[in-house]
Amino acid sequence: MPQIAAIIGDAATEGRRLLLTRLTAEQFGDLPENMRQLVDYCAASRTAILGEVGPLASTPRIGLVSAGTSDYAPMEEAKRTLAYGGMDATEVSDVGVAGLWRLLAREDLLREMDVVIVFAGMDAALPSVVAGLVPGVVIGVPTSVGYGVARGGRVALDSILASCAPGVTVVNIDNGYGAATSALRLANMMRRAAAGG
Repeated sequence: MPQIAAIIGDAATEGRRLLLTRLTAEQFGDLPENMRQLVDYCAASRTAILGEVGPLASTPRIGLVSAGTSDYAPMEEAKRTLAYGGMDATEVSDVGVAGLWRLLAREDLLREMDVVIVFAGMDAALPSVVAGLVPGVVIGVPTSVGYGVARGGRVALDSILASCAPGVTVVNIDNGYGAATSALRLANMMRRAAAGG
């Protein structure tokens, strides 16, 4: 814990912004009170942000899509990482393939997105379905949601890796941070291309 406190203290002293990931509620609670007051902490995503966030850019457009409410934690990690990186995101939650009509009702909105990050556990069919519907970049985030043979997200990871939809990018299990940083890199490239550089 002294290491985390020192990192936050050094960044605050130097006036630097900071994004901490995988910071458990217990670790956050063990920080000195003055350090806890310096950061915006989210227990669900296990992220803490030191410094201001915003204003957020709305182009290129980034969508966050979850199969179910159980995928909330990695989706929130991605949302906060995007915000730290200066990007807004449109959320479409609880549209898993078990109720396909929910996804199809949001198809027009999703087709407007330049990048769509899809969070799904169990058999993780959702990233493949979304990639078959939208023209933008699709990043699949397998989540550790599921029972028995789902093996903590391993089946979801294998499923997205074996997607029949071409061009789906995959990050590791529950890696909302990695998906968001990939989206930020894509957004930077799209902005440079639009500016002619």
